[in-house]
Amino acid sequence: MFLLKKYTACLLLLSIISIATTACEEDISVPKPRAYPRVDYPAKVYKPFDAAYCNFTFDQPAYATIERDTTFFGGKVRNDCWFNLDIAALNAKVYFTYNQIGSRADFDRFVQDAYEMTNKHNVKASYIEEIPIERKADQVYGIVFNVEGPVASAYQFFLTDSTHNFVRGALYFNTQARPDSLAPVLNFMKADVNRMIQTLKWRS
Repeated sequence: MFLLKKYTACLLLLSIISIATTACEEDISVPKPRAYPRVDYPAKVYKPFDAAYCNFTFDQPAYATIERDTTFFGGKVRNDCWFNLDIAALNAKVYFTYNQIGSRADFDRFVQDAYEMTNKHNVKASYIEEIPIERKADQVYGIVFNVEGPVASAYQFFLTDSTHNFVRGALYFNTQARPDSLAPVLNFMKADVNRMIQTLKWRS
């Protein structure tokens, strides 16, 4: 009787161990790590933007093509120096507008317009960082707007000499605004926009 009880206890113990081992071997579902869509980034190569119809120059990405604007809301553009830099490989564009400053009132209006264009994103923006630009040697001053959140344009800027020239730029992607998935491409493009800002010079 004692041996039978001992044998039964051993069988029970082995059954429990077997069930526990089998349970440990079963696949346990775990969430997949976050991944970004594969993007083939072009090499960081630049060339001069030196168009005769603009009163400034800068370094542009060699992989960008220039699109001239000919109309503005159905009418003629305000200046011949309105154009876009199209980066087709990344589905991105940098929109440029240029205005000549004729008076202090013009300057104030252009600055106000730049702020209003950026503030239109406030509805969806979680934060807007203003980064001042001051390059006294080249007479280049302005603001870079780094806009966080699911917005249409996360990186905008204006540059001016405060007396004659006023340039505004805005980076857009031709896709739905999804900050997480766009983050790597946005950072890539920010470097290009910063290069444009750092190298912009007015024609004498």
